[in-house]
Amino acid sequence: MLSKLELRIPPPLVMLLFMATVFVFDYIAPFNLFYLPWLSYVLVISLIVLGGVIALWGVKKFREAKTTVNPLKPESSSSLVNSGIYQYTRNPMYLGLLLTLLSSVAYTQHPLGLVSALGFVLYINRFQIEPEEKMLGTLFGDEFVEYTNRVKRWF
Repeated sequence: MLSKLELRIPPPLVMLLFMATVFVFDYIAPFNLFYLPWLSYVLVISLIVLGGVIALWGVKKFREAKTTVNPLKPESSSSLVNSGIYQYTRNPMYLGLLLTLLSSVAYTQHPLGLVSALGFVLYINRFQIEPEEKMLGTLFGDEFVEYTNRVKRWF
């Protein structure tokens, strides 16, 4: 039986909600002890670019395989993608979202922002990735099991 949250909230929206908590932490309890503006801009831009490249590479591989990119409908998957970026991470789109979320942590340089990033990973693991993996295991059987043994969930 699916939990009420499993495969219900689009992962980009989940990321934006957790990103909002980063800024709420910064607003409620500013932390300026070690703030380094130059570091902030370099990291923010780097994380956004890296996250975007990784996520879009994942989307591109799904499109090439002509399978769904809809994270709320994993049962619509028509093929198991395990080439390109998928040789290194099983979830490049979620990794890209995490890196984008981390850009807000870099921007605020607030240590509690890391709690938001951890919350995002825990939420996505439990309510998005685990249900997806159950479905993919059903659809692709031993091929998927072998893939999960070879490639890590995040990186």
